[in-house]
Amino acid sequence: MKFVLSICLLLTSIHSHAALNKWVDADGKVHYSDTAPADVKTQKLKSPGTPDAGTQEGSAPPQKTIAEREAEWKKEQKSKEESTQKAAQEKEAAAIKKKNCENARSNLTNYEKSPLIVTYDAKGERKILDEATRKKETDDARKAVSSYCN
Repeated sequence: MKFVLSICLLLTSIHSHAALNKWVDADGKVHYSDTAPADVKTQKLKSPGTPDAGTQEGSAPPQKTIAEREAEWKKEQKSKEESTQKAAQEKEAAAIKKKNCENARSNLTNYEKSPLIVTYDAKGERKILDEATRKKETDDARKAVSSYCN
């Protein structure tokens, strides 16, 4: 009995995937059927299990596999990490440039405002800068300010 019931269910389910057609006869009556007459213009309707009328099966983008999604995720993570590192390097470079600017301005101020500049040589002996050396050091400090403080 179960065998006969199984066969009946199988045979009835085959027609459930048939296309549904809509057509209008000569009297203007609308008909729906799975087979359309040959001499009448028909409109194919969506049936269960078929794609929408506007889409074709080949046009839908294929689903990505888990490996492809994981590869994309890793690629995004790597690009985020690289951009974070780049931002950190730029921030560090800006901080160094700011510090160099402050030092250059401080040196320039010292050379321009101090009456005497004392330096120490390699032996540790004290040496007072003469005017020519002081002018040269002041010019170098101005160049440093212009290069670091722009």
